[in-house]
Amino acid sequence: MRKRNALILLAGGKGKRMESDIPKQFMSLGGKPVIWYSLNAAQRSDLIDEIVVVSGPEFFSDIRSLSERNGFDKISHLVEGGAERFVSVINGVNALFESGMGCEAFSGTPEVILIHDAARPFIDDGIIKRCLDAVNEGTGCVAAVPSKDTVKLADENCMVTEEPPRKNVWCMQTPQVFYADILKRACDKAFEDYKKCIGSSDAVPAITDDAQMVRMYEGGSVRLVMGSYDNIKITTPVDLVIAEKILEEKRK
Repeated sequence: MRKRNALILLAGGKGKRMESDIPKQFMSLGGKPVIWYSLNAAQRSDLIDEIVVVSGPEFFSDIRSLSERNGFDKISHLVEGGAERFVSVINGVNALFESGMGCEAFSGTPEVILIHDAARPFIDDGIIKRCLDAVNEGTGCVAAVPSKDTVKLADENCMVTEEPPRKNVWCMQTPQVFYADILKRACDKAFEDYKKCIGSSDAVPAITDDAQMVRMYEGGSVRLVMGSYDNIKITTPVDLVIAEKILEEKRK
């Protein structure tokens, strides 16, 4: 029996590398804002029960308007993001657990939580299903693709220190999917460490993705699941050009 779930959509990025005043998730792609594509995919998917959008409060009205115009009624929460990506995730997870009301699809908190970047517009049911199937086998899973390039590790002087075999190197994507109770425990522990750094000289925990946070604080296993080479993250201006080409191909 399929476990009830919620997708946390992270839409709080400022998009500094896009060299634009408009955050990347609200830039135009094929005549629609980038965030529309992830919302539309989740709304139309029979595999997703609920959506939580994490963003800056200054964009809440834009998201509400977009939701109303397009019938995105799976959105149950609009949540304010944090200064760090992992804090935005924590805020989204807490919103799900604090309300405990669920949405029209189910009552109570979800059993599984998916975390996805709004700047990745090409999520689809194939990726979602592979992730939901894989999370049933262990603690969590991450959509990823094998690296096409040889990767080398270097020190602070740009001297090569390690050359991992390419067959073992994967490029992380989203969604990243976890059992809700395990993710909540990891979030609580990460936030305790984060609070200790506020107002002090201590460095904020260096957490770059959700799988790292879960492994760091819960020690769980994380499986890599085949994502898609189309599942790109729009980060720089050239990414938007590539995304337009991908969209053109998908529309043929």
